[in-house]
Amino acid sequence: MATILITTADLQAATRLQIAFARRPEDEAILVAGPREAAAAVEGKDEEDVAVVLTGDLQAEGSRRIVQALSQDGPRPGVLALVFDGEVAGADVALELGIDETLTKPADPEEVVLVVHRLLERRRLQRGTGIVGQSEAVREVLERVAQIAPVGSTVLITGESGTGKELVARALHHLSPRRGRPFIAINCAAVPETLLESELFGHEKGAFTGASSLRKGMFELANAGTILLDEISEMPWATQTKLLRVLEQREFMRVGGERPIHVDVRVIAATNRLLKESVALGEFRRDLYYRLAVLHIHLPPLRERREDVALLVREFIRQFSREYGREFRGIAPEALDMLVRYDWPGNIRELRNLIESMVVLAPGSVIRPEDIPTEVRGGTTRRATLATTAPLVPRRAAEVTPPPEMEFIFRTLVELKLDVEDLRREFEEYKRRHPELLDRAREPAEAGRPAWVEAPAEAEPVEPAAPWEGREVAEVAAVAAESDASGDPGIRFQPGMRMEELERAAIIATLRAVGGNRRKAAEALGIGERTLYRKLKEYDIQA
Repeated sequence: MATILITTADLQAATRLQIAFARRPEDEAILVAGPREAAAAVEGKDEEDVAVVLTGDLQAEGSRRIVQALSQDGPRPGVLALVFDGEVAGADVALELGIDETLTKPADPEEVVLVVHRLLERRRLQRGTGIVGQSEAVREVLERVAQIAPVGSTVLITGESGTGKELVARALHHLSPRRGRPFIAINCAAVPETLLESELFGHEKGAFTGASSLRKGMFELANAGTILLDEISEMPWATQTKLLRVLEQREFMRVGGERPIHVDVRVIAATNRLLKESVALGEFRRDLYYRLAVLHIHLPPLRERREDVALLVREFIRQFSREYGREFRGIAPEALDMLVRYDWPGNIRELRNLIESMVVLAPGSVIRPEDIPTEVRGGTTRRATLATTAPLVPRRAAEVTPPPEMEFIFRTLVELKLDVEDLRREFEEYKRRHPELLDRAREPAEAGRPAWVEAPAEAEPVEPAAPWEGREVAEVAAVAAESDASGDPGIRFQPGMRMEELERAAIIATLRAVGGNRRKAAEALGIGERTLYRKLKEYDIQA
């Protein structure tokens, strides 16, 4: 049964609301005038089924004392405030009273009943999942969890490290029909690649060195339950292929096994990286990505839901003060303001660890500004630079860091610029080595035939190339352009030859001249090693 406390500051509105709630047998509406009556009315009640409707001035001391009395020994109840049109609750007042919803007076009693019950349902969901917050982003996450939990489809949870992805996964399991079955979480990044397949699917006795007995894998142990694959982006390519079969066929084989094993497991995957970028870079299977992202939940970073910082701080203070047996009255407003302004690169995990340390180390019963570390007190902000494997985080437009798509384009342009610079250097070196081609290019062209396609009739025979040792780079480059190591004639230009053919021949001749040493060949050709490796692959040259 839900208990709804209605303050009597506006007695007329309070009476109408009490009558509306009385029409529902599962509701108990009680009019309260002060904190003592409120505390007595909820004594022995389940805190998840308590809500307060404030009918009077939010600035009044009575409203504040009633809410404080109800939250003294536990979390604050859900609060609905009735305000006059144009009246705005100050941020400090709304934060202090924990106001979840507001309606304009005169409010329709039936609408108030619906809003209060929606608020109670959200509170029950928060307490059941451990997800704390009243921001719009958190409400959307809770709604998604409530919609997705009853079905058995695969879920992909994304968000920065420390945003609570495992908490959401456990909430999905707790609210699903599989709640009485196993929930197993495995961090794919924490297990060596050589052992991950055995951890997931198990192995037979003698399957590899050290496999002295049969061992069941995580999927077998989680049968009929839920498995969380955290940091799924770190899974090796071969294991991704086997995971795809499990998702599609619901079967797998142990390492060294010969018969398939059928399982009924709900798979939840989590990652802090942009899987779409990993797919584009060839680091993650495209078909597996689409199989995992049947349903998607994104968790926003804490800096994008600053209105939840105060709620989280108070919740952590309550937890740790009770755990360590310390009497804490809370946190000073100045200290709370510092925590709200900080960007929290480690998100909720960082905030939780900080509150735990302050509860243990703070000399008084209230956390004050001097108890907060310098880097947080100074308002240190986070401006992370995207790496090649960027973290999976949608960036705000106001941030300096570019979105992952722009980062990918930027890297491509940089590589293209480097390739153009390499080509320019090669062309300049080619002109320096073959001035006769430029001289002929200046001569008048014959009828219908450009002069630049002319070439010497026959290259003069040259001596075989000497070994590399003791020779200068330019000398070896000249030798490579004239002959190979066997004494056969080297590169010959014929009319109609393409630049790719000349370039391929030059690379092959240079490699032969330096005995296959790629570094020395790159130096002789006047290009970078990375460019040489790419051209070896492009021209299918076996060095």
